[in-house]
Amino acid sequence: MSLKPTILIVPGLRDHVQEHWQTLLAQELPNCVTVPPLEQDKLSCQARLDAIDRALETIQGPVIIVAHSAGCMMVAHWALRRARPIAGAVLAAPADVETPMPAGYPSRDVLAANDWLPIPTTQLPFPSILAASSNDPLTELTRARRFARDWGSRLVELGPVGHLNPASGHGPWPEAKQLISDLLRMIEAQETELATQD
Repeated sequence: MSLKPTILIVPGLRDHVQEHWQTLLAQELPNCVTVPPLEQDKLSCQARLDAIDRALETIQGPVIIVAHSAGCMMVAHWALRRARPIAGAVLAAPADVETPMPAGYPSRDVLAANDWLPIPTTQLPFPSILAASSNDPLTELTRARRFARDWGSRLVELGPVGHLNPASGHGPWPEAKQLISDLLRMIEAQETELATQD
């Protein structure tokens, strides 16, 4: 990749949490944009996808998406629009919105009424890495493995890291930078392979 990509942070439904690793990552990286929180229609999947599009309109050049929790589901839905090509995505601790989630999270019926269901099973049209926890209260590991298979993502199993949020002790998560670097290497390898086939 000749141009340095911009990192687009796609938070989950809780949007911007000050101690969250996505917030901290955005503060550390100079080439980083975060999808702004919604002021209304906060549970609407379509409103979330529109917010991703608006954020992308502000960015010139290649983009790497870094999504967490329900943000991963937003990316899977957004990819069906095929609105703008992106270079790739890191999808961390996807939230399984098809199964009942813990107290404090929207119910399956509410999510269904707001266009989150069904979860897309179409292969993503860009390289991706899915990072999954073995004890995530929002997604069983077997389901995360299925998402990775459906989306064509390289699966990275993180071990018992909960939902990878402040409630599970994250905070800073340096592995995010490593996964971005790994994704960039994947993209470069694919570009090299395509170039040799021409």
